[in-house]
Amino acid sequence: MKLAILAALAGSAAAFAPTPVAKTTTSLNAITGFEEVGGEPFDPMGLGKMYEIKGAFPNMFPHPQYMQESEIKHGRMAMLAWTGVWATESGLHFPGAPVADDWSTALPVWAREDPGGFGIVLALLCIAEGEGVSHAGDNFRGVSKKVPGDMGFDWMGMTKKLSPERVNRYKIAELKNGRAAMIAMASLFAFKSIPGSVPIMDVLGAN
Repeated sequence: MKLAILAALAGSAAAFAPTPVAKTTTSLNAITGFEEVGGEPFDPMGLGKMYEIKGAFPNMFPHPQYMQESEIKHGRMAMLAWTGVWATESGLHFPGAPVADDWSTALPVWAREDPGGFGIVLALLCIAEGEGVSHAGDNFRGVSKKVPGDMGFDWMGMTKKLSPERVNRYKIAELKNGRAAMIAMASLFAFKSIPGSVPIMDVLGAN
């Protein structure tokens, strides 16, 4: 499995590097991470415009505010997950924490051998998710007044030390890295669940 992690890490190294942009503007498209396709969101099926369908039930489809918030949130979780898988498969563990034979079985092992610690972390995650949803406002209907992804958690004031152009540059880098991480995690789960679904892993002899 270590070989699989290292192979995937090498293949996506370029995607996880900060992505420079030629020119930054203050428009919404400037921070969506679609500069390669002219700055316009890549949505050939029009999924981001389904909320505009006339005749549908009220609030049946999410507003782009909700979709942007969801993409950023899941991208961040995927980046953390990828880092966790890579770290544990490389032999890095918290002192005294339960150790599983494989990352895909680590969660039940942790819950069984350290239920107290597992419960505390789970409670903290639930609180963070609840606060995040309440802080986001009603973005499902597109009436939220916050910027998607901005949780107001900048206790070190790092963004205040950067220019608006540099902040936008990091927002684009976060979006792209999050997208790459979601694809990477999906491939790892597919590799574990469906034999032969990730051919390169079979070629490398990963298990």
